[in-house]
Amino acid sequence: MRILVTGGAGFIGSALVRHLLANTAHAVLNFDKLTYAGSLTTVEAVASSERYGFVQGDICDAEAVRAAITQFRPDIITHLAAESHVDRSIDGPGAFIQTNVVGTYTMLAEARAFWLGLDATARTAFRFHHISTDEVYGSLGATGLFTEETPYDPRSPYSASKAGSDHLVSAWGHTFGLPILITNCSNNYGPYHFPEKLIPLMIVKALAGEPLPIYGKGDQVRDWLFVEDHVRALQAVFEKGEPGRTYNVGGNNERQNIEVVRAVCGILDQMQPRANGVSYSAQITSVPDRPGHDQRYAIDASRMREELGWHPQETFESGIAKTVRWYLDNKPWWSAIVARHKADQRRGLAA
Repeated sequence: MRILVTGGAGFIGSALVRHLLANTAHAVLNFDKLTYAGSLTTVEAVASSERYGFVQGDICDAEAVRAAITQFRPDIITHLAAESHVDRSIDGPGAFIQTNVVGTYTMLAEARAFWLGLDATARTAFRFHHISTDEVYGSLGATGLFTEETPYDPRSPYSASKAGSDHLVSAWGHTFGLPILITNCSNNYGPYHFPEKLIPLMIVKALAGEPLPIYGKGDQVRDWLFVEDHVRALQAVFEKGEPGRTYNVGGNNERQNIEVVRAVCGILDQMQPRANGVSYSAQITSVPDRPGHDQRYAIDASRMREELGWHPQETFESGIAKTVRWYLDNKPWWSAIVARHKADQRRGLAA
């Protein structure tokens, strides 16, 4: 098939591009604006493939989107382009509304126009796959899991913008008949993760000998999903998923944030011990919590397992070890990003 990936130079998008070109016969067009969080270095390993193409463009630019779709003629549009960092959404919500809501509307409008021009067979086979987050469901108590039927209750500007984009996609399916798919995933981690997010940030700061900032008590719980497991799930959904359905994708790996940071420190202690013999965990420091910080997310991924035969292959222990090893082996990649974008600075204080 021919698959257009928006945000294909970002963390999850680039993992999907690499996976599809390495493991399938699909052709891929990477459509990315190349904002601070996007870099073509993430797809260098597959960029020479005859089945790969790249267009630099903004999902809010209807003409650019239309030109890419018209020229490439995708069978599948996988829409990952988004502003995604909660702390940044607290500092500047406007960019999140523009990209995540207006940009998704633009993608839907142009996808529908293209879809209406297809013959009956191609129209039936076409899919618009929107990739979203479990944060749209709000915050859980000590027990329970998010399911596809959980009511939406977004708490941050980021999650509210993603909830809005989810509803737009669903509406285009119900009102216009566009064959849509929605996936809501838990917290991803793995290679090429922009170093403002928790796991890569802790690795970067630990190696620099800096304090490891933990929001509040660090008792917030997240379900951690290795990015390569996630992109296998995305492939299963757009190849075999039922149009109009939502699929929750989770790693079945609930951990408190403090547990995650201690795990990172423990692996660094083994792979690259500090010269003084002191554990990296000595650098852990409590800082004021994020405003409105959700307490717990956890995904019930049984629909993915039962209907599409997907399940995560990595445990948290195996995935985090692979991740730390990758950052140790690829310091030039992330050190340049930290220097250029000040990715390791604290944001989201709502001052």
